[in-house]
Amino acid sequence: MTQNDKGLLVRLKDQGVEFVVIGGVCGVLHGVALLTYDLDICCRFSRENLRRLESAVKDLHPFHRLAANKLPLELTDDLCDRLKNVYLQTDLGKLDCLGEVSGVGNYEQVLQHSITHETSYGEFRILSLEALIASKEAAGREKDLSAVKLLRGIKEKKEQQKELF
Repeated sequence: MTQNDKGLLVRLKDQGVEFVVIGGVCGVLHGVALLTYDLDICCRFSRENLRRLESAVKDLHPFHRLAANKLPLELTDDLCDRLKNVYLQTDLGKLDCLGEVSGVGNYEQVLQHSITHETSYGEFRILSLEALIASKEAAGREKDLSAVKLLRGIKEKKEQQKELF
């Protein structure tokens, strides 16, 4: 299955989902050449926002990809109140929705450490370069630490460019 991050992002935005792009896609938007296999977002885990998320993907046959029995995404008020993270497989690829980000904090803190990023298909909130580095360091996985080296290189280049102007 092909990963269509653009398609997922546009759907989330069109449904008014409150979210910030994190993870590998965020790194790519900052200019790092990374392979990504899913779209990671941090979102507000309110009933209203989760219902908007459900609407955004409802026709994409979403199911909980980490559940042994691959349950379809069918939200109830009780479930909305208990969820902390949602890991979905959809017809457009994998979508991981987190309520907090290691090294940064909950959705409100992530939002405070985000910036607006303009793409050809819309404007989105993404983690700032510094917050993305902090989150990758906190995750501590080998692939995240490798990404940190690349992200620090981007940060250094940006700082050097600022000094020139």
